This record gives sequence, C-alpha cells and structure tokens, in this order.
Amino acid sequence: MAPSSVVVTIENPKSISLVEVNDLNSPAFRDKNKAANPKRFTKVLLLKAQRTLGCIPWLANSLCTTFASVKKRIALSDKNDEDPKYRGKLYRFIRAFLAISVVALFIEIFAYFNQWQLNLVNPWEVQSLWQWTYMAWISFRVDYIAPTLASLTTFCIVLFLIQSVDRLLLCLGCFWIKLRKIKPIINEDASDPEDGSNFPMVLVQIPMCNEKEVFAQSIGAVCQLDWPKERFLVQVLDDSDDEVLQQMIRNECLSWKEKGVNIIYRHRFIRTGYKAGNLKSAMACDYVQDYEFVAIFDADFQPNPDFLKLTVPHFKGKPDVGLVQARWTFVNKDENLLTRLQNINLCFHFEVEQQVNGHYLNFFGFNGTAGVWRIKALEESGGWLERTTVEDMDIAVRAHLCGWKFIYVDEVRALCELPESYEAYKKQQHRWHSGPMQLFRLCLPSILKSKISAWKKANLIFLFFLLRKLILPFYSFTLFCIILPLTMFIPEAELPPWVICYIPIVMSILNILPSPKSFPFLMPYLLFENTMSVTKFNAMVSGLFQLGSAYEWVVTKKTGRASESDLLALAERESKNMNEEKISRRLSESGLELFGKLKEHEEVPKKKKANKIYRKELALAFLLLTAAARSLLSAQGIHFYYLLFQGLTFLIVGLDLIGEQVS
Repeated sequence: MAPSSVVVTIENPKSISLVEVNDLNSPAFRDKNKAANPKRFTKVLLLKAQRTLGCIPWLANSLCTTFASVKKRIALSDKNDEDPKYRGKLYRFIRAFLAISVVALFIEIFAYFNQWQLNLVNPWEVQSLWQWTYMAWISFRVDYIAPTLASLTTFCIVLFLIQSVDRLLLCLGCFWIKLRKIKPIINEDASDPEDGSNFPMVLVQIPMCNEKEVFAQSIGAVCQLDWPKERFLVQVLDDSDDEVLQQMIRNECLSWKEKGVNIIYRHRFIRTGYKAGNLKSAMACDYVQDYEFVAIFDADFQPNPDFLKLTVPHFKGKPDVGLVQARWTFVNKDENLLTRLQNINLCFHFEVEQQVNGHYLNFFGFNGTAGVWRIKALEESGGWLERTTVEDMDIAVRAHLCGWKFIYVDEVRALCELPESYEAYKKQQHRWHSGPMQLFRLCLPSILKSKISAWKKANLIFLFFLLRKLILPFYSFTLFCIILPLTMFIPEAELPPWVICYIPIVMSILNILPSPKSFPFLMPYLLFENTMSVTKFNAMVSGLFQLGSAYEWVVTKKTGRASESDLLALAERESKNMNEEKISRRLSESGLELFGKLKEHEEVPKKKKANKIYRKELALAFLLLTAAARSLLSAQGIHFYYLLFQGLTFLIVGLDLIGEQVS
C-alpha cells in the first residue's frame, strides 16, 4: 500500500458497504474536501466578523467617553490659574518645534504619495518648483542639519551610557551588600535598658506648616516613642498662618504635656526661610545645649515606638558619626497609578542609592526627615541655612566637608505619605531638582577648598551633583523628547534601537528590582519617567541659572490617610484611662469650639478646585504623536511604537488624568 493511502472501514450490522480510499489526491476525496472547507472557512469568518462588530460599539463608546472627558477638562481649565512656569521660554520653544513638525509632516506626506525619490534624481531632471524646493531642503539637511544633530546625539548617548554604568554599579554594590548581609553594627554596650540615665538626651523636632490633616498623627507617634520621658523633649515647630489651626495644634501639645510628655509648642512670628528658617530658630533656644542628638520628623511621618532605640545606639563609640538616616515606607503606595510609580523610584533611592553610598562612602544626601543628627555635627557645619530650597542636602554636604560620617539603616522605617495628585508631585519634583543646582553653585568653591580627599571631592562634584542631578534630567529630556522626534524628520541622524528601547528597559528593570511587586508597572514606569523629564529639566535649568521659579517652595499636600485609624485607636486607649477624664472633658469643650470655627471657615465660598491642564506636556504629546505619524512613512517599527506610547503618556499627564482626580 502506498504511504499516502488511508483505509477507512465501517462495520455495520445493516450491511453498509465498505468504503476504501486509496489516494488522498483522488478526485472524489478532493471534491468532498473542497465542498467542506469553504463552508468551515465561511463560518469562521462570519464568527470573527460578528465578534469584531460586537467590539465596535464598545470602542466607539470608549472613544466618545474619552473625548468628552478631554473636552470637559479643557473647558474647565483656567488659563489665569496656570502655573507661571508654562509661560517661559521652554514652552515657547516646544510650541515652535511642534508647529514646524506639523508643517514638515504635511510636506513629507505630500512627497510620499507623489513618490518623490529626489535624492536619487539628477537635479537637471527636476522640473517642478515644488520638487526643486523639496530637493533643496534634502540637500540642506544632509549637509548642515544632520551633522550637527548627529554630534549632539552622540554627546547625549555618551552621557546616557555613563549614567547607565553608574546605575549598574550601584545595583551591583547593593547586590553585594545583600549577598554578604552587611549591616551597620551597634556596640553591644550601647545602652543599658535598666539604667535610664544611660540614655543620651534627645531632642525631637516636628516642623510643620498648615498641616491640618496630619499634625495629630505625627505628634501622637512622636510622643509615644519608647525612650525615658525625662531624656527627650518634643519640639512642635508650627509655621501655620491659620489661627484656628494654631490653636488646635497647641491644644494637642497641651494634651500630651498633661500626660507626662515633655513637649513644647513653638510658633514664629516672622516666618522666613521656610523649613530651614524654622529649624534654625528652634536650634537657637537655650535649652538645646542640654541635648546631644536631634531627631527630625516631617508632619506626615509616624515613627515606630522603637525608632530612637534602633538609631541612637549607632552613635555610641563612633564620635565621627554625624547622622543616622532611616528609610521611608508609604501608607498610600497602592492608592493610584501615580503613587505606585513614585514607590518604585523611592524604593530604589533608599535600598540602592542610600544604602550603597552609606556603606562604601559614609556619605549620602540627608532626606530631611526620619533621621537623627549629632547636634555637634550641625553646629560645626554651620547649622541650618536658608540659602536654598534643599536645606537637608545643604547641611549634609557641609557636614561631609567637615569630615563627619553618615550611617544608613535600611531596617528602621518610618511611615509617611506620597503625593496623590500630579499637581502636588510636580511641585515637589520641581523643588527637589531645582534646589541641588542652587546648592551646587554655592558649594562648588567650598568643595574645591575643603581638606577632604581628592576622591571625595570628585565624588561630590561629578557623581553626586553633575551626573545624578544635572546630566540625568538633561539627557532624558534632550534625547527622548527633542532629538528622537527630530530624527524622524532628519533620518540621516537616526537613533539606534538599543538607545530608545533595549538599554532603557534594562535600566527600568534594575530600578524596579527593590520593589518586585511593581513589575506589572514596568512599561508605565519607563514612559512616566520620560514624561517627568520635562519638569526635572525645567527645574534643573531654573536652579542652575537662578531663574524666577528656582526659590519656589510649596508645602506638599497631605491627605492624612494614616491618621484616621490611628486616632480612633488612640481615642479607645484614652477612654480606658479613668485618670484622664478631666483632660478629656477640657479638650472636648475646646475641640467643639474649634470645630465650630473650622466649619465657619469651610462655609466661606471658595473657588472650586479642578484638575489642571499642563500645556508643556500637551505640546510635547502632540509633537511626539506627529513624529510617530512621520515614522510610519519610513516603516520604523520600534521608533513608531515608542513615539506613539510616549506621546499618549504625555497626553494623559498633560490632561491631568493620572493620580488623584477632582470632581
């Protein structure tokens, strides 16, 4: 029997005949197969068409809803309430770039559909004026624009590779610390829990300004620190300008004072210098000289009761240690997409950057809160200065120049909040990236004149300031938001795929390793970081050249999400204590009075708050989408997808559709 033969035998008691098919290519079998296959194929096509048609109403409804939301968002936006930074030179440059790109796109589409391959044509064979113009443009861009753009591209790629190597080395250092289980060591005789006088005197400061949502939780957490009551003092440094809120904070302090806590309420009449001025004023008090260490907590921070017992002992037997920094954890990290992306960044910052720099260099930037300072180190470094908006980084750099060492303890953590709205996050990032450039201008002479080693000077200047604070936002914005869309219209200076895809993905994976549960947000994280580059670049330029927004300070908005359950638990504990009835009665009366005043304030008609429109981000969104449309003509796959998704990300951010939404 031939290899292609098939025998089919059917046995039936009713004498149904035997059917034998000896050849699959026989006319009978082929005709039967042809009759069956078209029917099946038609059914499959009809089924797929039905499913496709079923999706059309859903897609149409989704698009209509999205466009309606966008139209409403634009209609509700108030141009008079727009951030002044959007009326700067950078926004005008992006808008002009967008206009030129749109014109260039129409020209390229016209040339594409007319099948102009003028770079291969003899100039004397071109007869149309439009063809002559287009050919002249090609010649001009090849001879003049492309070489300049290629040089700038090469420069940015080199910076990109240097920063990527730095990031890789940080990750390898963190891996080695984890592998060897390296941790800061505390002397065994650091403290005797049985002897209260053996505990050093600690001053705890809570600087705040109009923090009505979170002041109670912070004061309550600090007052419950497990430390001998006679060995620590709490300073509540209130810069609030609301008299009702001031009275509420004062009453909160009085309630803890009557419970036996050493606590002082301080309010400045002359509120200058923001947080630095507040801390400087507090350190000028006469009684501060009785204390050896000072712990600082922002108003939304809730340290665990054992915070001081886990940090202060690191100073014992180490007279050259000036700072012990703890890690932050976030109560609202899963609140929305914005907080999830922030959590990725900050987990990498603490677990990798701070831990590696603390172990190998004994230096890192103070985070401004959840840290304990040796007061002697503050005094020898010149104390708090009001010259920048990053007073924490300022005091850290000056202490490092004086020879003080820093210790980072990753296992000690303090609970706090992340900004939930893009507006609050954007202002925070502007201050965090503008301040370091202000500080670099001011500190560079001191760094060069200092007596620290040449290696430490090089680390401060080239790694700490230039590479991580200046070069990173510069190349991120220039390379991915300006050069990449420009190369779509000047293909002679094309960016290689490994620059726009492969290396950024690898770097994003390294960034996300400290928070492995965030891996599903890898691509949103990569796109959002590139979107934030416009804010960081603008802030960096403002700080470097001392522009108008360089000294802007806006207190980050808090929601007090961690305070509700904590305060309820605190109230339950208080109700069980019969010795505090008098205190509770007095507080309830004053609380009702203050609550009434607060309600009166809220009843005053206020301007309705709405989500904003961010015009820089919108302009860049349309620029990238225009470049994506141009890349279709060149059939550039990776470039098109990157420009498309990055442009859509800019559009989402520009319409303030990420983070907290205001109805």
